[in-house]
Amino acid sequence: MSEAPASPLGADLQGTLAFLRAAESLKYMTRTSWTSNGQQETVAAHTWRLCLMALVLAQHFPGIDVGKLLRMCLVHDLGEAISGDISAALQASLPNKAEQERADLVQLVQPLPDAVRADLVALWDEYEAAASPEAKLAKGLDKLETILQHNQGVMPADFDFLFNIGYGAAYTRDHPVLAALRGVLDAETHERAREQVATRRSVSGEAS
Repeated sequence: MSEAPASPLGADLQGTLAFLRAAESLKYMTRTSWTSNGQQETVAAHTWRLCLMALVLAQHFPGIDVGKLLRMCLVHDLGEAISGDISAALQASLPNKAEQERADLVQLVQPLPDAVRADLVALWDEYEAAASPEAKLAKGLDKLETILQHNQGVMPADFDFLFNIGYGAAYTRDHPVLAALRGVLDAETHERAREQVATRRSVSGEAS
């Protein structure tokens, strides 16, 4: 008696599980940011709050495909499951960062069904090129979530808060809600920088 042919659905599900197992590394891949209780932030944690930010602000984005926006937020850092996160401060010295991240993404999604794989890569490409209103919003929100975490977290004593004043400004200035949020976060950034200077002076004074 011949064996029944393998089910295409079974193969798809096995590939999907393989992808999900590989993506699990985002749960422990760390970023150069810390949480409010002093733990180093993971890529997955950043992605979760980025999606939450997009969801709760969706009412301010008329005409935007919110489902597509959320999918882009979910996909934008998937490639970091392989090579990890590169801090914004270091990205200027790594001109091939986007190429590496895309290559990592293509490798990561390889086990997925063809249509799903193509959709995720297309979403990433659209995000990276800021080629649609959803992509531009996702990029702006990504920068804002990063700054929000820096301001909220227990950051190292030598952290350069003022780097954030110019960080991602091109993606946050054109939408009124993003610009308003940026104004609040920039004020918080300046306050954290002032607190940092005051702390350094206090420690220096105590040591002298």
